[in-house]
Amino acid sequence: MKRTVLIAVGLGLALGACSRGPVLNSKITPASIARADNGKPPITDADVTFMSGMIGHHAQATVMAGWAPSHGASRAVRALCERIVVGQRDEIGLMQGWLKNRSLPVPEADPAGWRMTMNGQPHTMAMPGMLTATQMQELDAARGQDFDRLFLTYMIQHHEGAITMVERLFGSQGAAQDNLVFKFASDVNVDQTTEVAFMRQMLAAIPASN
Repeated sequence: MKRTVLIAVGLGLALGACSRGPVLNSKITPASIARADNGKPPITDADVTFMSGMIGHHAQATVMAGWAPSHGASRAVRALCERIVVGQRDEIGLMQGWLKNRSLPVPEADPAGWRMTMNGQPHTMAMPGMLTATQMQELDAARGQDFDRLFLTYMIQHHEGAITMVERLFGSQGAAQDNLVFKFASDVNVDQTTEVAFMRQMLAAIPASN
């Protein structure tokens, strides 16, 4: 998994204070997961929820960052956005591969959130910190310094949601025993905590709008 010093994820509405995520579908059982793992440390609903939900979370971040060149972003913001796009696209592939290797459903990289089937009906759930459709439209409409200011504000919100997802994963009983899940979640926590502090500095340096 590629890490960068400055790269740009547990369900707030669905989990609340619960320690385990929702069962993704009726075909997933502890026995089927154990068989898929081939003797590896067992994975939990919380692990699958985190990896599945973070795919959509990252997908939205890459869309947001991908607007920088066409929206008149400053050189510093564009450099940050380039790193976000490269790093998080790679991590989307890592998460999808982890799920595929365990014969689990692999969500599309949907910037609206985690697309799933619940009670036989399609449903898209946004993860903590993800922007609403209105916020995405607002960011897309901004240009120049206004884009910089709004991007940093919203990406801080986005990162803080990812950190919340990590905290809920680690707070779930038996979760994050899989080496890749533990390392990836730990990296997200460290990298995005660092980036939040950096983006706050960048935001404070932008002159106030008239």
